[in-house]
Amino acid sequence: MAARSRKANPDADIAPSISTRVRSLAVQFWPTATLIPYARNARTHSEGQIAQVAASIVEFGWTNPILAGADSVVIAGHARLAAARRLQMDEVPVIVLDHLSETQRRALILADNRLALNAGWDEEMLRVELASLQEDAFALDLVGFTNEELEELLHDPDETHGGLTDEDTVPDQPEKAVTMSM
Repeated sequence: MAARSRKANPDADIAPSISTRVRSLAVQFWPTATLIPYARNARTHSEGQIAQVAASIVEFGWTNPILAGADSVVIAGHARLAAARRLQMDEVPVIVLDHLSETQRRALILADNRLALNAGWDEEMLRVELASLQEDAFALDLVGFTNEELEELLHDPDETHGGLTDEDTVPDQPEKAVTMSM
């Protein structure tokens, strides 16, 4: 009954089983060539995004292992694997998830990608953090925001803009109004 739903009470009796599984997780290093992307992966990765992930690996090192089954099929980390291959890395860190049923694996492939998208941003805190990184001369393109997003986030929200015309360009009022009737 590995693939049962936990809708009724999602927290019931999960702590012991999670604790046991976490203890068995270990990072291993696998040859990049042996990992197989999941053929039905619904998540797409553009060349630009893979380049961003590669740049992140170069800047920060490898911070998040690829999750794979014992059969070498990737469960999570398709973009990281593509980036590692682009960087011509011989091996990558992998955590083997061999405790999942086939149905759980397929569901995790979707959940791993979707759950992160459900998060939001504290825009004021994000603005403060980005401004601080900018002051430290950190290359903001490495954090994944587009230039337009960075401009929008880094502008002062309290900054007011005057009218678009210079008050000196407003024409003087004529002394005598002239109208024409037809």
